Amino acid sequence: MVDLKKDVKYIKGVGPNRAELLNKLGIFTLQDLITYYPRNYEDRSKPKTLFECVDGEEALIEVVATSKIVETRFGRKTMQKLMIGDETANAEAVWFNQTYLKSKFSIGQKYRMYGKIDRKYRKIQIMSPVFDEYGTTQNTGRIVPIYPLTYNLSQNVIRKIMENAINEVYGNISETLPEYLLKKYSLLSINQATKNIHFPKELEDFQKARTRLVFEELLMTQLALLKLKYYDKEKIKGIAFSKKHKISEMIEQFPFTLTNAQSRVLDEIEKDMESSKMMNRLLQGDVGSGKTAIAMCAAYKAVKSGYQTVIMAPTAILATQHLENFEKIFSKLEIKCELLISGITKKKKEDILQRLKNGEIDILIGTHAVLEDNVEFKNLGLVVTDEQHRFGVRQRNKITKKGQNPDTLVMSATPIPRTLALILYGDLDISIIDELPPNRKKIQTFAVSKHMQERVDNFIKKQIQEGRQAYIVCPLVEEGEDNNLKSVIELAEKYQKEIFPEYRISYLHGKMKQKEKDEIMLKFKNHEIDILISTTVIEVGVDVPNSNIMVIEDAQRFGLARITSITWQSWKRRISIILYFKI
Repeated sequence: MVDLKKDVKYIKGVGPNRAELLNKLGIFTLQDLITYYPRNYEDRSKPKTLFECVDGEEALIEVVATSKIVETRFGRKTMQKLMIGDETANAEAVWFNQTYLKSKFSIGQKYRMYGKIDRKYRKIQIMSPVFDEYGTTQNTGRIVPIYPLTYNLSQNVIRKIMENAINEVYGNISETLPEYLLKKYSLLSINQATKNIHFPKELEDFQKARTRLVFEELLMTQLALLKLKYYDKEKIKGIAFSKKHKISEMIEQFPFTLTNAQSRVLDEIEKDMESSKMMNRLLQGDVGSGKTAIAMCAAYKAVKSGYQTVIMAPTAILATQHLENFEKIFSKLEIKCELLISGITKKKKEDILQRLKNGEIDILIGTHAVLEDNVEFKNLGLVVTDEQHRFGVRQRNKITKKGQNPDTLVMSATPIPRTLALILYGDLDISIIDELPPNRKKIQTFAVSKHMQERVDNFIKKQIQEGRQAYIVCPLVEEGEDNNLKSVIELAEKYQKEIFPEYRISYLHGKMKQKEKDEIMLKFKNHEIDILISTTVIEVGVDVPNSNIMVIEDAQRFGLARITSITWQSWKRRISIILYFKI
């Protein structure tokens, strides 16, 4: 068997100097090299006549050199021209600063050339083509892989190195999948897939190779996650919370009745919490489906069992909103909640940290500030992460290490198909709230064209006059990014000066600092802003009950998934009208 761990500098065609360039690409071993896959392919296998070539396309032509190279100088730069032709037309091949080409062509010799065609003023040129003598296939006559590169490393060089590497390993790589899987799913062998992903004879060969490699990657990911879920986790003893204090005690405190879906999810969570196995559960549900109520119930059980709870939110305004909601309920139960965000004073922070360490705080709600090393819990038992996609795996792991194997509940409003969720979060048990509270107002959606601009503006004005607020969502931050699309800054200026001068207008985008974004969202929530114009970065989960209209400008610029994310993830259930602008 071949040694895949062999240093890349010992591969034919590499050496110490090229090895340093490959190292910059993260290629250190033979295995790194053969798994450095192309980013694209160029089909240079099907030639065209010069008459068939279209202006602007990249094409393969088979031509005869009808002159010698003519070189023209422009200061320090040079241009090389070669007259070529086939049975249908004549053309020029043009290169720049390629003086070595003078000795590469012979009159009457046939060549294959691949490059961009330029047809202007009844003249055909092929710009900076790669070429081979007819009958050879180093640069043409086949499907050519295109690799991500670093400075001083050309496509020709890395292709030649890759060919040498594939020749060395082909037939010698140990198969990683069992025979029955290869047959069941009609997968290529690992040797054939490795060769075809780099040098496919047909595009169909590339697709088959990719299918095999993607299948293996997903399978290995799933096996690793399942091992973590069913093997590694079983070794770790978690917290068995008290069966004496039931979640039903907390449910009685709510001024509303839980849905059947919420009750089902709470049964799953309570069962997890009362077992000695660590809970590691993903709670998924539409905005307004009642995930916060679920988190409150889990926190109640943890606190009543003698443990602390931490609620981690992605932004200060969302953390503050959680604190307000939690205190409405828990203040009656003498359960102490506290807020830890980066904006608090040093003195207050020191006080919070001390009381947290002493166990005087039952539920800590905060942003990334809770991850700091000086944040210590007396007895952390439950970790709840809101909008979990805004936190990395390492961040979630760091907070759990502040306790002795605490239970973990991560929440998301992003609609993820269950099959995809099983792949992305295979180490988590999944609970889905698939039922919304009764009497929820239906969201009405309208697609309108630009000729209805005045009517839409009048509708916004009518809603604001009735005391409501509006969101306007744009695809761009500034002018100049795309002349055909409106930007946040441009639209905010137009609305303030021309359309709604009597109203309070502000804007929000991802290039702002987090503190500035939090301040604007807080003003909007407190009704100090009537119209908020923003990109898709509007803070997730923030409850602005007074807003009931959203206009999405240039909606064709957003994919369905993005629009769904904006409307489902970012706003509460009180939005009643959404308008999509089409060009």
